[in-house]
Amino acid sequence: MSQTPHAAVPSSAVPSSAVPSSAALGAIGQIAITLQNVPAAVTFYRDVLGLPLLFTAGEQLAFLQAGDVRLMLTTPQGAGAAGQNSVLYFRVTNIVQTYQQILAQGARGEQAPQCVATMPDHQLWLGFIRDLEGNLIGMMEELRF
Repeated sequence: MSQTPHAAVPSSAVPSSAVPSSAALGAIGQIAITLQNVPAAVTFYRDVLGLPLLFTAGEQLAFLQAGDVRLMLTTPQGAGAAGQNSVLYFRVTNIVQTYQQILAQGARGEQAPQCVATMPDHQLWLGFIRDLEGNLIGMMEELRF
C-alpha cells in the first residue's frame, strides 16, 4: 500500500539517513489570510493596497499577487480564525508617502512610519495599518546610506 506525499509519518519512523543533509525550505510561495468577508477584503487589498487580483473562486476564496508571493484570502477553515493572522510586512518605496496614500484611500492607521533600527549601511523604517477585519499589515523600507 502506498502512502500519499502528505500522509503524516511519525518522526521516529523516518530514519535520519532518509533526510538529506542539504534539505532546506525554499522561498515562501503563498500566504493565507483568514477573513470573514472575502469580497470586501479583495476590494481592500486590490484597490487600497494595489495588489493585482489573480482570480476568485466564489465568495470564500481569492488570490492576489504580492511580488513573488501569492496571497490567499479565505474564510476560516478548520481551526482558523478571522483577524488573528501573522503580520505581513510589505516592502515599499518612500514609506511615509505610501503610508499617507494608503490612509487617504481608507485604511486605518495603526502606527505611522518611523525608524526602528540603524544598521551600518541602512536604516530600517516600519509603519503599520489594519485591514477591514483588524489584521495588522506592516510596511517596511530599508533606507540605504
